[in-house]
Amino acid sequence: MSLTAAAATFLAVLPAELPDKTILACLILSSRYRPSAVFGGAALAFMTQVVIAVAAGGALSLLPHHIVEACAAAAFLAGAVVLWRQKAEKDDEDDDTGRDGMRSGFWPVFGTAFAVVFLAEFGDLTQFLTVSLAARFHDPIAVGIGATLGLWVAAACAVTLGWRLLKLIPMHWLTRGAAVVMVILAGTSAYAAAN
Repeated sequence: MSLTAAAATFLAVLPAELPDKTILACLILSSRYRPSAVFGGAALAFMTQVVIAVAAGGALSLLPHHIVEACAAAAFLAGAVVLWRQKAEKDDEDDDTGRDGMRSGFWPVFGTAFAVVFLAEFGDLTQFLTVSLAARFHDPIAVGIGATLGLWVAAACAVTLGWRLLKLIPMHWLTRGAAVVMVILAGTSAYAAAN
């Protein structure tokens, strides 16, 4: 297992996930339900999505090296453009941060968080990023660990810090930072494809 691949994946996935809709979903759910149940459901959903993405990346790695690197560079660059052009959206529910009194047990909240995050993460930027990194590094375990940890840290920030995260770090900074990381990854993939 390559620590470099795990670290690179973690550093790419974390800033890409922080401004994502699934993290906003975790913020909203944890403002209404038990944070441990929300985190548990979100964590399992993220891990499941990473397994799917790493398997898809492993299949891509069977293609010739130059084709995989060129496709990864294109995916990274497209992701960077999408992130850079993404406007900071204000959530209409910012004023609705109080708990609504609808108390459910651990498992119903866990299941709701799992379903919301799992469905929202399908075809998401970080899933495509994980697929590309798995194909690029040819180390599915390292990429899977890095991606899972990045997603879990993002979910933990959302659940633990709640709405304070968005007050401390402006959404556009998170988005721009993720775009810069993706441009760097696109450049390194393009360089690898050319050699």
